[in-house]
Amino acid sequence: MQWKYKGWIWALLVTVICTIAAAQRIGDPYKILGINRRATLPEIRKAYRQLAKEWHPDKNEDPQAESRFVEIKQAYELLSDTERRQAYDLYGITNEDDHLYKQRHDYSHYARFSNDPFEEFFGTHFRTQDQDITLFHKLSVTARHFENNIVEKSVHTPALVLFYTDWCFDCVRSAASWRRLVEALQPLGVTLATVHAGHEASLARRVGIHGVPCLTFVLDKHVYIYKEALSSMPKILEFMRWKFPYKLVTSIGESNVDSFVSDFEDNKVKALIFEERQTIRLRYLITAFHYRDRVAFGFVDMRARDGRNVTARYKVQRHMDTMLLLKEDSEEPVVTVSTSEIPTQTLHQLIDNDQMLTLPRLSSQSVLERVCPVEWRAARRRLCCVLLRRMARAAPDRLQYAYVYAHNQPHFLHALANGSGSDTSNIEHRIVIIWRREATRVQYEWLNESWPTCGAHCEPDRAAYQLKLNETKRALDHLIKRLLKPTEVMAYEAHVQELLDEAARGAVWRALLTVAEWGERAAHALRTQRAVSILSVLATVALVVAVGYLMAYLIRVEEESVQRQKEEKKKQNGGGKKNNNEPQSELRLHELRAEKYNGLVRLLKPGCRTIVLLVDMQSRVQLLSKFHKIVWPYRKNKTLLFAYLMVERNIEWFRVVLQLSLGGVDLRLNARNCVGTVLALNPHRKYFCIYHAKHPEGAKPHKRISRMTRSLGGVGGGVDPEAGAFIGFHTEPDSSDGEENADPPLLLQENLLDGLENWLDRLFEGSTHRYYVNYWPDMTTK
Repeated sequence: MQWKYKGWIWALLVTVICTIAAAQRIGDPYKILGINRRATLPEIRKAYRQLAKEWHPDKNEDPQAESRFVEIKQAYELLSDTERRQAYDLYGITNEDDHLYKQRHDYSHYARFSNDPFEEFFGTHFRTQDQDITLFHKLSVTARHFENNIVEKSVHTPALVLFYTDWCFDCVRSAASWRRLVEALQPLGVTLATVHAGHEASLARRVGIHGVPCLTFVLDKHVYIYKEALSSMPKILEFMRWKFPYKLVTSIGESNVDSFVSDFEDNKVKALIFEERQTIRLRYLITAFHYRDRVAFGFVDMRARDGRNVTARYKVQRHMDTMLLLKEDSEEPVVTVSTSEIPTQTLHQLIDNDQMLTLPRLSSQSVLERVCPVEWRAARRRLCCVLLRRMARAAPDRLQYAYVYAHNQPHFLHALANGSGSDTSNIEHRIVIIWRREATRVQYEWLNESWPTCGAHCEPDRAAYQLKLNETKRALDHLIKRLLKPTEVMAYEAHVQELLDEAARGAVWRALLTVAEWGERAAHALRTQRAVSILSVLATVALVVAVGYLMAYLIRVEEESVQRQKEEKKKQNGGGKKNNNEPQSELRLHELRAEKYNGLVRLLKPGCRTIVLLVDMQSRVQLLSKFHKIVWPYRKNKTLLFAYLMVERNIEWFRVVLQLSLGGVDLRLNARNCVGTVLALNPHRKYFCIYHAKHPEGAKPHKRISRMTRSLGGVGGGVDPEAGAFIGFHTEPDSSDGEENADPPLLLQENLLDGLENWLDRLFEGSTHRYYVNYWPDMTTK
């Protein structure tokens, strides 16, 4: 028997090895590409390109070239795919089955991954229960199912959704924790689902998933991401509990029990949960969230001193979880259930049958749908006896009593009044019988008698009130019996709009409630075990802020003290003398040469300009001194740079710039005549403005436009030897202007920059002429 058992083991191993060998279509991809197992993706691509060129069938005449080329291509495709490379490194898998590495076409239901890839290759004997991800595949849903079902239903049913991928070892390690969550939370009414992050990448991006596995909690159409490990179930449950609405369940004690069970103005049934715990169980909290629109839940801690009297008042057994349902006009609960742990299914069954008050108020469209459902068949018509105030009465089958506040539902009442021709001012305390044949169309009939009212003032006429009440009841019974007959036709018909939700709040009110809620949450957190850590964090923040404020205050005091000392020194020195030690604003004049050409011209930022003065060795000292004085007021402008150009060394650059701006006209420039020229360069927009004492823009303001018009015309005539020789512009003599025919005045070197200050004003106004160039020429070094 021992040899026989060993033979079965060897047979099983041989079968597995043969299966893996048969699944492989290529050899070792690393050996095929000639790379290391730790090679990066760029190294893999480089090796593939080299081998592909070498073994391409069109370039290699070897008979094995084609098969070798296919082998190289398959090896590259395997190693360039991260998931497939990981599968090969761990398990030696090299096959390319479509059902493993390609997206499915039908993912519209649960269990869309029918097989586990680990089981397909190795069988269940090679898997342990803690690493079994089969449950991930069974609960997997698509993005459409997530949006249309899980998110939409989260308004009453919370959901836990886990994002995962197949070849994720963190996901494998989290499989046991996920299984425990499913086993613990599914019986409580929580929806458990998984999403394949690789197949539903767009959904993962929308939700904000940055890595797998990632647990999300969907509640009331909001998705909350759990950012800790899945190994701790108490932390996950605490995370879920924190996301439920605050004050969803009211803590009940002797001081507030009467106000809670007697206030039915919210139109909700009251449910009391009794436990010997400080906090309510999660199963009851989830149930309270599910029925929060129809049932108001209160929690009683039977161990607390404040809860013992409440426990004795309702005769609740100790050591047992108990739920009571209470309605209006009833001292005794209509439903009582007590067990060690009340199952969620039992809670839902009991609440579903008694989630409406005995006399509900039509406070929203959902209440109307519940109390007065649509029934188009006359034989099974369901009637609603609606008092336009309030009444209490036991209802027979196919009849439901309700009431409505006239001032809260004006559209509903106006539709009924207009359909029957009634006056809305006399509609108070009237009774109307409604049959909803369609969602927006109702048939109805009014009771002729209005419902009598009696307060403290009608005690002397108590008999008359009782007589009126009995007559109204008999008339109402007679009308109901008649209208319940299938052949009976109601008198009026009207189209009604959806009822207004009386519990809805405005945006401002919701914002105030949110602020108050978070304030209460913070106060509650300070009373828990986390108070010490929270207080330490707040104290640290307060200390940092205080130290920062103190340092800023000391620096400000020191600066004020230094400033006062400077002022005192100035007063002692006479106040008029300048202190040479004080820092002054500087104006730097750069020399425009080949080494600085890129920084001052070509690489200048958009919006910046360079003002350049052309000088030679003879005029350098005199013109730079005057230029410095004229541009001194602009020293704080961050968009301006100031420079000078030595024309002896760079006359060729200046000639090319002028030639480009004039359309390629051949120019001959005299370096001496160019001295005193100022260029305002805008390198980004490729244009410059020019100033010279003989240039038309440097003349008198009232002659500038006419002179520049004639100068830029380029028409022949007399040539001004001083202006035309250095810039290439020609002036056309005008016989009508005596000044044009006169000899030009003698221009001295110290007067070359006399008009520069006015020209700069026009430059910054934008009124100077712009000369555009296609490019900035190179500046050679001589």
